[in-house]
Amino acid sequence: MLRTAGVEVKENILEKDCRELNKRFFVFHEQKRPYVILKWAQTADGFIAGNSGQRLLISNEFTNREVHKWRSEEASILVGTNTARLDDPALTNRNWPGPSPLRLVIDMDLSLPSQLKLFDGQQKTIVFNSIKHEEPGNPAYWKIKADMSLVHQVLNALYHMNIQSVLVEGGAKLLQSFIDEDAWDEVRVITNTGLDISNTPLGDGGGNGLAAPRLNQTIKTGETIFLSDKIEFYHST
Repeated sequence: MLRTAGVEVKENILEKDCRELNKRFFVFHEQKRPYVILKWAQTADGFIAGNSGQRLLISNEFTNREVHKWRSEEASILVGTNTARLDDPALTNRNWPGPSPLRLVIDMDLSLPSQLKLFDGQQKTIVFNSIKHEEPGNPAYWKIKADMSLVHQVLNALYHMNIQSVLVEGGAKLLQSFIDEDAWDEVRVITNTGLDISNTPLGDGGGNGLAAPRLNQTIKTGETIFLSDKIEFYHST
């Protein structure tokens, strides 16, 4: 229409930059799923928890504020059953201004206790499970099939809920599922370069613990340092 009206038109100006700026929008509409960011914190020797799943306080307060900033930038945040039970996270960005993301948790057998912070009513929570489907309410329940890919069912559900992005914060099994099924766009790995699990009371002295997820086929796109914490950024190939 512009050309017909005699207006000079130039296309594809800064196309790469524009797609990066609007990456959540393009992934959502072109791939019919939300933009997926995987995030975890690990010790210098590659562990995210102690031998029995004991929580490790890995990242420092400056990095924690950065993580809360990340939460404020995404539409939803997802954790697995063990992370919800053992860590009892609130999954809000209380240390950064702005709206908190929609909280999502995997609880296939609905075994999580109602006293968890995820169910405190301060922010909307959706429970993915294999038992019931109740969309109204807080928490709401979204039924998925136990014999099908959990990752793709969750992403498909979020697409139908018009949720354009999700930050996956754990645990290791859930994160590895996204990696193995190649269902991610970014990975953000926080490494405390001064913390070795073998030097903490949580390990057995031999460097044993819950290993961090394993990445493959990635492109490192950046790195940030906050005191002893190193944050590495990756994109899928």
